Amino acid sequence: QLQLVESGGGSVQPGGSLRLSCTASNFNLAEYAVAWFRQAPGKEREGVACFASFDNATYYKSTVRDRFRISRDYAKNMVILQMNRLKPEDPASYYCGKLSGSMCWPPWSPDSWGQGTQVIISS
Repeated sequence: QLQLVESGGGSVQPGGSLRLSCTASNFNLAEYAVAWFRQAPGKEREGVACFASFDNATYYKSTVRDRFRISRDYAKNMVILQMNRLKPEDPASYYCGKLSGSMCWPPWSPDSWGQGTQVIISS
């Protein structure tokens, strides 16, 4: 069955870095866009970054644009979210989602989700 599995969450100091991975199973990552989302307690889930397999274009939420980078490893069927210079407002559960097509049409609307991975910023 189609699966998305996140990993790499944890606790990091403000200003630190964290690398999240989303591993896709039973579908071809080259055929679909994949986006990262996050949801903090009491808030709605929001899109953070999206990778469009159509043309390898990337898209970012404005507040993370200069700090986060989304990329893919087709050989490993994996989408990466590299997070740098983390801020106190970044803690959340991070999820990856598969879109229905190969482009990041707004709003990003996944048809499949992973279970999420936790990101904590220590003080």
